[in-house]
Amino acid sequence: MIPTPDLSHLKSADFEHVYEPAEDTFILLDALEEDANDLRDLQPRTCLEIGSGSGCVTAFLGSILGSASSLYLTTDINPYACKCTKTTGAQNKVPIEPLLASLASPFRRRLRRSVDILLFNPPYVPTESDEADSAQQHADIAGAWAGGRDGMVLTDILLEQVESLLSPTGRFYLVAVKQNDIKGICQRMLERHGLQGEVALQRRAGREHLFVLRFRRQQPAT
Repeated sequence: MIPTPDLSHLKSADFEHVYEPAEDTFILLDALEEDANDLRDLQPRTCLEIGSGSGCVTAFLGSILGSASSLYLTTDINPYACKCTKTTGAQNKVPIEPLLASLASPFRRRLRRSVDILLFNPPYVPTESDEADSAQQHADIAGAWAGGRDGMVLTDILLEQVESLLSPTGRFYLVAVKQNDIKGICQRMLERHGLQGEVALQRRAGREHLFVLRFRRQQPAT
């Protein structure tokens, strides 16, 4: 069992501004751990996490892959999150490079078809659109959970960018809840972008039914 990253350097004051790892974080860690051997076999060179928060997920990925041959990039609109991500990387000996940015905007041209592992635990909670817009504008902790109509406002934007980012053997891991329409997401990604999606892991956490979806390029028929 791969240990959860050490977050002892983060204090309660940090979690007033940055999302504290919770069940949605841990199901993503568990999905990555289940795929650990396959991910190592990919020998990924570039890993990108969207919305890194505390840095827990990328630090965990670094503990699976090692830091010698992979580049660990993250983005977040929250400056507190970028700071925490950097220190979490240092605390866990994973060289993470956080960038203050929305989604994958700085990398869409630079990393075209070059991202081997793409991770996104989005703000998936359905809220009023105004609440989601306000959360993004204020770039603080509410931006980690307020997802707007159907909880899909930011996810919908990123889904249109995934195909152009993934390398030929790349994988995309997405956290979602049942209300996000799991079947519809997978169908859309296959029909529009030729990316095969499947449920890597699912579990109930209180009222939420959490999923981790795994996408990769459609395999040619044999």
